[in-house]
Amino acid sequence: MNLFNRIKPSNDMNTQVNADKASITLSLACMIHCLLMPSFLVLTSGFFALSIDNELIHKAFLIIVLPVSLYALITGYRNHKILSYFYLGTSGLWILIFAVFFGEGVLGEFAEKSLTLLGSIIVASAHYKNYKACKELDCSCHE
Repeated sequence: MNLFNRIKPSNDMNTQVNADKASITLSLACMIHCLLMPSFLVLTSGFFALSIDNELIHKAFLIIVLPVSLYALITGYRNHKILSYFYLGTSGLWILIFAVFFGEGVLGEFAEKSLTLLGSIIVASAHYKNYKACKELDCSCHE
């Protein structure tokens, strides 16, 4: 039994569209965090005396993003039979995984941020394409 057959279709077919929307939102949140968090910390350093473990935040994002994205990509493929969106999304997820576990320690902070942004953009675009395919094919998953 392959990966695509293991996930059972849900009774509420809106879940695939909602998972795509959630994945896009999470990808955008990841990009905003990556781009704006350093500025936020500099601007508030005099007011807040808290230490934020950036790696913990990255791993938490990843723990949330992976299952939601994989679910949306797999069910999107099952609903629309467009395998390229699945491959695009999973390649973005692999880039995010690489960025979290090897980025800063191996390649440096700039490379980690660049990989995170690239992976997030790829994941968001795959989910957007998945969502658009659902609307264009007029399938039952968005009713």
